[in-house]
Amino acid sequence: MSSMQQIDHGQSLTVQVTNMLRAAITSGEMGPEEHFSAIGLAEKLGVSRTPVREALQLLEKEGIVRIEKNRGVRVLQMSLDEIVQIFQIRIILEPPAAARAAEVATDEDLANFRTLHGRILDAAAREDGPATLQADKDFHLFLMELAGNPRLLALDGELRNMVLAHGLVTIPSARSSQDLACDRKDILAALERRDPRAAAGAVRDHVTRTAHLLISGVCARTPGLSADQYLSQLEQLTKFSR
Repeated sequence: MSSMQQIDHGQSLTVQVTNMLRAAITSGEMGPEEHFSAIGLAEKLGVSRTPVREALQLLEKEGIVRIEKNRGVRVLQMSLDEIVQIFQIRIILEPPAAARAAEVATDEDLANFRTLHGRILDAAAREDGPATLQADKDFHLFLMELAGNPRLLALDGELRNMVLAHGLVTIPSARSSQDLACDRKDILAALERRDPRAAAGAVRDHVTRTAHLLISGVCARTPGLSADQYLSQLEQLTKFSR
């Protein structure tokens, strides 16, 4: 974990440690085949055990790790059924929130969206996957924030974190950083037109496309799994949200 960022003394130590551990899981640095101790993680991060234990408890609540008595902490693998369930929820929640954002976005909000989209494009041009994902996340969270429902924002952020923290991302295995950046253009265009229906449709298409790429990618790497089964399962619930 030597690549982790330095501690920012202006931010909660537990929050920073949680983000660092989540990043280590996302990158594969902490894999499901090993057990980790709070003491060992604290030593690697250069912090005391308390924020590490608190961070691990938070990650356990998110379903990302399991704290096993006398064995330490283990990173949990996410099943395809769980992936489908998460994306079903996102497809149901996010389009109405995007529609509301299109209705209430101010000129200042739209300028911020352009800036955030520019950051995605810049990171993509450098083929910097992690930076592209972070910029994409910032764009997405600002969009959800404008819907004006803090509980929805928190839930949606948690769902995204669960997928990211399990290392389940579509860059670069299924699409390039540039593909992801271009995937946001329709959303931005709908917001600039202040078109709620188009914004909802663009977000739905974006999330659905991400789900298809991720599910197909996992199935392609796992002998005996058929993507069609899980894509059909995704459609069974989300078809009613159109």
